[in-house]
Amino acid sequence: MVVDQSVDLVRVNARTTDAFDIFNLRHYIGPNPDLGTAAAAFDFALVEANPPRSLEEYVAVIGNRYPLLLKETHKSYAHLFARTVAEVSKLEMDLHITQWAVKQQGSRTRIAVQAVHARTSRAIVYCVWDWFEAITRDRRFWIEDQIEVLQETFRDSVFGGPTVYALLQTAYDLGIPTFYLWDERLMQYGYGRKQVRGIATTFDHDSHIDSDFTTGKDDCKAFLHTLGFPVPHGSIVYTEAEALTAADRIGYPVAVKPVVGHKGIGVTAGIMDETELVQAFERAVAAVPEDQSIRIIVEKSIAGKDFRLLCVAGKFVAATERRPASVTGDGKSTINELIDRENRTPARVDTPTSPLGKIKCDEAMERYLDEQGLSLNSVLEADRTIYLRKVANLSAGGLSIDATRQMHPDTIILAQDIAQHFRLTCLGIDVIAQDLSESWKKGNFGIIEINAAPGINMHLKPAIGESVDVPAYLLKTFFETGKAARIPIISCNRISVPELQEIADYILRHQPDWTIGAVCAKGVFINRSEKHQHIDYNTNVQNLLRNPRLDLLIAEYREDVLERDGMFYYGSNIVVLDEPTEVEKMLARDVFEDSVVVIKQEDTVSIHRNGLIEQYQLGEDEPFSRVYLKEIATLL
Repeated sequence: MVVDQSVDLVRVNARTTDAFDIFNLRHYIGPNPDLGTAAAAFDFALVEANPPRSLEEYVAVIGNRYPLLLKETHKSYAHLFARTVAEVSKLEMDLHITQWAVKQQGSRTRIAVQAVHARTSRAIVYCVWDWFEAITRDRRFWIEDQIEVLQETFRDSVFGGPTVYALLQTAYDLGIPTFYLWDERLMQYGYGRKQVRGIATTFDHDSHIDSDFTTGKDDCKAFLHTLGFPVPHGSIVYTEAEALTAADRIGYPVAVKPVVGHKGIGVTAGIMDETELVQAFERAVAAVPEDQSIRIIVEKSIAGKDFRLLCVAGKFVAATERRPASVTGDGKSTINELIDRENRTPARVDTPTSPLGKIKCDEAMERYLDEQGLSLNSVLEADRTIYLRKVANLSAGGLSIDATRQMHPDTIILAQDIAQHFRLTCLGIDVIAQDLSESWKKGNFGIIEINAAPGINMHLKPAIGESVDVPAYLLKTFFETGKAARIPIISCNRISVPELQEIADYILRHQPDWTIGAVCAKGVFINRSEKHQHIDYNTNVQNLLRNPRLDLLIAEYREDVLERDGMFYYGSNIVVLDEPTEVEKMLARDVFEDSVVVIKQEDTVSIHRNGLIEQYQLGEDEPFSRVYLKEIATLL
């Protein structure tokens, strides 16, 4: 049954031909009156002057792109709109969007959809609106093109990297509070003294000395050699002449790469003669950052497959084989046409969560084809498969294959022995080997380099094989449970500075060594010391939870802040509500199983604890603080 109502009012955002209006769009950074998560929230209404088509017609068109919606029941245009926004919000990248809400409010409907990135979410809402209006006017809407634009917007955000997003989603699933520190450009996991901060797979617990050491491939390689680990014999050179001399001494085939580099840029393996060496040296030099001196490694090239071994907290957790991009001929198509056809397959999508990226055509590819006597215009024989690169670069369309279960115990021990020499949470070890199921001691095994900040998407979402939940391994290194990442939080809807200080003093009498953060409309405090108050209320809350010494937070959330910005955090251990409004009652909505909620209505007090409610009347001169201080004692 369609229950939407049309509005005969001055259009807020709707064009003269629109059947729907969207207005009051805002982004909430956390729990809000509409939803218990960060959300895009907006009002939805039908425009009386322009009746829409039947609901079934919209469902049919949208269901053509999202068949799941055809199997669902939609009560109204607003419900279908909310459901479509939620589905589009996944961006066909498996983004973790699972919650939405629809509330009828007179002649308009309030819609809220879980969101990750504000700018992307806003664009999605307007995209869906345009889609609905195109259906109304029976016009073609290129949703696939819009999805690509939205994917690019999200990819450019701080959450758009595959490692960062995987950690963010896993933290959400594990109940670990997580937020981004914009000024520091860091992710923070956990609150106060429980916190861990980091960039991708690098964390503040890591040794920056060890991390920097791994970027110097020459010194790191010498160190591994000293420890007796298998590394290819090689030299550091500074000129082309020195490179030629080194290659003659080592013996072809050789590999060339810059001392300082990443993602395989400037790396050439399998060099067979002087001509190839000169070209490889030039590519390596071109890849050296401008602020670095030219230092190039020339080393023995080992024949075999390219593997990444991953260790977390000194323990081996995953192995992935990386193969260069390839195409297979059909006897009539050119290599360029085969690449284009392969890039149009559904599996190859350039998104942070895709197992397979699009094959990149560049100079390095054309050069390698030339070495094989081929070009992009060559027609491959039927069933002939060729590799398009020497280096298995996944970002250029390479293939990732899970090899974790293939690992020989000797090679697992080798990986762990290497990892335990570095004070790094996450360590990637790049090796060349014929077969990981054989012991590395049998030979033809070489450690190519160590990575202090390895990407994890190749293990989490390999193109072939089983997924390894590396984000969970990483976060459980610091937090056994989501609760272990939290400090106690007391949330209030109405509290004065003297009352805040009374609570802090009460807690400090029991826990004199604690650091207590407190924030209300009138000020910000650490214990009794008043601190700078930012104009944005939630920034004050974040600044307190960012404090690495904080043991407990007391925060006031009034109706105006909740309606305008939402809450910074989810979940309180104790909620104290003094004559709460309907909006302020959301503080009692977002609690844990063992939380305590104390509510005062006139002289009646109710205490909600463990599924039970206790209720009694306050005495004539009995202060409300006497009740909630008794409950706060349970935290101490």
